[in-house]
Amino acid sequence: MEITRKKNIQIEGKHNKPILCDLFFQDDQKPKPVVIFCHGYKGFKDWGAWDKMAETFAEKGYFFVKFNFSHNGTTPENPTEFLDIEAFGDNNYSIELDDLQSVIDWLLVPDFPDAIQIDVSHINLIGHSRGGAIAIIKAANEKRITRLVTFAAPTDLGAKFPTGKDLEKWEKKGVQYIVNTRTKQQLPHHYQFYKNYKENKERLNVKNATKKLEIPHLIAHGSNDTTVSISCSGELFEWSPISKLLLVENANHVFEASHPWEKEDLPEKFQYLLDRTFPFIAAEVQDLIDEYGDNDDDN
Repeated sequence: MEITRKKNIQIEGKHNKPILCDLFFQDDQKPKPVVIFCHGYKGFKDWGAWDKMAETFAEKGYFFVKFNFSHNGTTPENPTEFLDIEAFGDNNYSIELDDLQSVIDWLLVPDFPDAIQIDVSHINLIGHSRGGAIAIIKAANEKRITRLVTFAAPTDLGAKFPTGKDLEKWEKKGVQYIVNTRTKQQLPHHYQFYKNYKENKERLNVKNATKKLEIPHLIAHGSNDTTVSISCSGELFEWSPISKLLLVENANHVFEASHPWEKEDLPEKFQYLLDRTFPFIAAEVQDLIDEYGDNDDDN
């Protein structure tokens, strides 16, 4: 059956900027398990192979949702370019958690336009990189999520903030810049990013959130990831109560995908990752609990 694609749907968030969403599914008027995908830092929903990934999930019978965080720096008119750099500078982890909640709530209202196509009892979250950490925190607190998959997720959202004199300089100037290696743009981080993190440190603690998880969690990481240490996958596996670890040999942070991705097929290592993700999210939850659950008090 042909895949229906609904691109660049604007939904209202809590932070005065629209959230742009894409839906991929087979229009057979039957309820399907939902997969919601969260992109990473300096990422966007149309990056690289994400469209191809969405098509692959839809072909397998899933209702696939991907979206741009409202302050990721892109705009509704240009969803693949960082043209709103002030929004990028105003972004923070709390906004991203609110955006994800807005997407979940939008999908699950009774008058959602494609409500007939979704199975509200089977909501899966997938997050890449920083989006994986956001997905963990959300899954620990949003009881409607039934399965969690993280691709190359970090374990400490505060680890890359500056310290000492560099932190003092950031506070004094109010802004610091990071180079987008792909576009060579100087992208700002306003000091509010750090301030928001400090004010919400407990809520944004990935370790504590991971330990709170009550759903099955697939933890995937490439062995050649130079952006997020492979040690993070081991930490998540140790903390997550019902977890399976998938290491992809010789894969980098994006599992060999790149932007733009114009080939017909996914990268071999990314296809390998998806081929092992599908049975995980298709399995019965109780079977995964029986196979991967660990109820040790110190886990």
